[in-house]
Amino acid sequence: MVFFRIFCPKVSPMRKIFFLLLALLLFSSHDMFLKLDTYFLQPNSPATIKLFNGTFDRSDNTIDRDRMVDASLLGNGNRIAVTNEQWSEKDSMTILSFETGDAGTWVAGVSTRARNFEMAAADFNEYLEHDGVLDMLNWRKDNDALEEDAVEAYSKHVKAIFQVGEQRTDDWQTTMEYPIEFIPLSNPYELQVKDVLQLQLLWEGEPLANQLVYADVTPVAQRYSHEQGHDHAHAGDGHSHGDDEHSHGHAHTDEGGHSHSHEGDDYSHGHSHAANDDYSHGHAHGDGGHTHNHDEAPEEEEDDHSHADDLLFRTDASGQLSLPISSEGIWYVRTIYLTQSEEPGLTHESNWATLTFEVGHSHGGGTHSHASGEDHQHDHEEGLGIPGYVYWLGSLALITALFFWFNRKEA
Repeated sequence: MVFFRIFCPKVSPMRKIFFLLLALLLFSSHDMFLKLDTYFLQPNSPATIKLFNGTFDRSDNTIDRDRMVDASLLGNGNRIAVTNEQWSEKDSMTILSFETGDAGTWVAGVSTRARNFEMAAADFNEYLEHDGVLDMLNWRKDNDALEEDAVEAYSKHVKAIFQVGEQRTDDWQTTMEYPIEFIPLSNPYELQVKDVLQLQLLWEGEPLANQLVYADVTPVAQRYSHEQGHDHAHAGDGHSHGDDEHSHGHAHTDEGGHSHSHEGDDYSHGHSHAANDDYSHGHAHGDGGHTHNHDEAPEEEEDDHSHADDLLFRTDASGQLSLPISSEGIWYVRTIYLTQSEEPGLTHESNWATLTFEVGHSHGGGTHSHASGEDHQHDHEEGLGIPGYVYWLGSLALITALFFWFNRKEA
C-alpha cells in the first residue's frame, strides 16, 4: 500500500499489521446523504437535517464547515444560504438546524470542495469494484492499466427533497447548479407505491448519458397518531450503505432480459427478472464487503446488508432513468462520476451525487403530509447501531493493546 511506502518503509511484519489497522481506521470511505427523520414537516417550525457521512443508516464522522462550498435551502422560489452557526455536531453527525418556511416542496443541498487521495493500483481497483464504478474498472482491464496507481480528486454533492405542509410547489425541479446532481422530472411528493419516478442526471448543467446509478429504499417504521383516531404502522428492515464503504457486484443483462452477477468464486449471485428490465441488482462479496477511504473515519455496518441490494440503472441518451417506487419509505439514488484527469499530480477526478426523499403513507391516494392543524406523533425506529464514539474508543483501545503486544514480542 502507498501508506506503508510513505509512512513505514522498514517495519516488521507484526508492526505492519498494527499500521494496517490504523490505516483502515483513518482511510475508509463513505457515501454522503442529507437525511431527515421524517421528510414531512410543519410550516414555520423548528427542524433539523442530518448530514450523514458513512452509510445510509449511520454517520461515522462529521464534515468540517470549510469543506462546504455550498449549503442551501430552496423553497417557494427563494434560495437561502445556510450559515455556519446553523451547523452542530452530535454522535459523528453534522446537523443542520433551521426554521421551515411556508408550505411547499423544499430542497436542501450541500456541495463539498475537492480533496485528493492517493491509492496503490490494487486498492484503486478494489475501490472501483466495490463502489460500483464498473465502467472505469472495465476500461483499466481493457487497456492493461490495472497496475497503474491513482491519485483521485473527489468531491460530493448531495440533496434532499422534503415536504412542508400540504401545498406542493415546483422547487423540486430547480437545479442547485452543483457540478453533478439529480433532478426529478415530477414532484416526488405526488408519488404513490407502484408509480415510476423519472429522474435526470446533470453534469455541469447538461444531461449525463450512460452513467451507472444505484438506488434503494429504507422502509421507515412509523406510528402516526391523529386526533381523528386512526393509526398507521409501517415496519421494515433497516439497510446499511456505505461516504465510503461500498459493496457492489458486476451485473450484465442477457438477451432474455435477466440480470446476472459474475464476480468469481467468493461472490454471491443473484438475478433480476423483469419483463422490461432497465435496472438490475448489484451483488456483493460473501465476506460482507471492503472499506476504501475517501474521508476521515471508518464505518461499521449495522447489519449484513450492503449495496448488494441496490437497484442498478444506466442513464439513457437524455441522462434519464425510470425509478419504480416499489414501497413506502425513504428512497435514495446515488452515483459516482469518475473521469481521467490531465491536472498535474492527478490521474482521476470523481464527483459523487446523492438525492433522498420519502414516499409516505397514503389516505385514499396521494402522499400524506402533515398539515399544521393536525396533531401528529411519530416514532421513527431507524438504525440502533453502536454510537460512533463507542466504536472509536474501542478501536483506539484495540490499537493501543496491539501496539504494546507487538513491542513486548519484539523486545
